[in-house]
Amino acid sequence: MAITGTKDTTCFVCGPDNPLGLQVPFEQDSESGSKALYIARKEHGGWNGILHGGVTFSLMDEAFGWCLFFQNIPSVTARIDTRFHKPIPIGTQLCIRAWVVRQRGRLFDAKAEVRLGDAEGVLFAESEAVLYRLDPVSKPEAVLAAQSL
Repeated sequence: MAITGTKDTTCFVCGPDNPLGLQVPFEQDSESGSKALYIARKEHGGWNGILHGGVTFSLMDEAFGWCLFFQNIPSVTARIDTRFHKPIPIGTQLCIRAWVVRQRGRLFDAKAEVRLGDAEGVLFAESEAVLYRLDPVSKPEAVLAAQSL
């Protein structure tokens, strides 16, 4: 199976044609960033009244992909280090942002945040990631090699 590095409309996080997904639209934020707004929904909860941590993580992972996609650089996540600072109550409006901080050949270092309301709100979670730039058509072995980084 070839990995093409192209977007479709059924992505779990951003796909508008995925009725079971989050359907979060991302937009470009600065030259090397992405951002989106999302309201924590009950059906995405973990413990009673709190957004599931896996959803929070997925929002940041998706923001990483978009920050490079907006630069016409298809990529996959090779590594993420995530810190959860506070539980996110269901019904909370969130601002999710990611941006590239450095490029090292085919690797990109990036940061992401989930904040209350806007880019200046309370910090709920943050991640640092290494992203791997895909060839126009990558073989699965290339992605596996990136994961060992």
